[in-house]
Amino acid sequence: MTATTREHDLFEVLDASHFAFTRRAWVDAEPARVYDLVSDVSAIGRWSPNATDVTYDQGAGPRVGAWFSGRNLKGGMQWTTRSQVVRADPGSVFAYVVGGADNGIVQWSWTCRPQGRGTVVEQSWQLLRLDPVLGTTRGDLDALRDYMTNSVETTLLSLAQWIAEV
Repeated sequence: MTATTREHDLFEVLDASHFAFTRRAWVDAEPARVYDLVSDVSAIGRWSPNATDVTYDQGAGPRVGAWFSGRNLKGGMQWTTRSQVVRADPGSVFAYVVGGADNGIVQWSWTCRPQGRGTVVEQSWQLLRLDPVLGTTRGDLDALRDYMTNSVETTLLSLAQWIAEV
């Protein structure tokens, strides 16, 4: 199989689990504080270059089963997503699935581990299933993963800077 063939493989023959990554950064705050910041989804717009107007449903909060909505921006396009919290371990792990736990497309997770006087915070992205809305070829999905990787790196740097300035 040539590189050109792989780039144009239709998603029917691709494995969603190959489209994932984790990035990490050290931040000058305790894990509990970092967890509180990232699990307050309404704050994500402070750090993310792509997400805005994120809010929990009325009466919901950072607990397993809770739903929230958010607006996303990419390449001049804008859309709204619905996400469901799938893990909420205060001070250590916060994760949600875009589209909900039962039939979601992407899982995002944040993990906080103490290191020295601060925290190593990891943000992970995992494609859970293939969907044409995300692209229909390996090239499309590679480009999406690369775009999201850059977004996460920007988010982590912005989070670290925001914590340092507050």
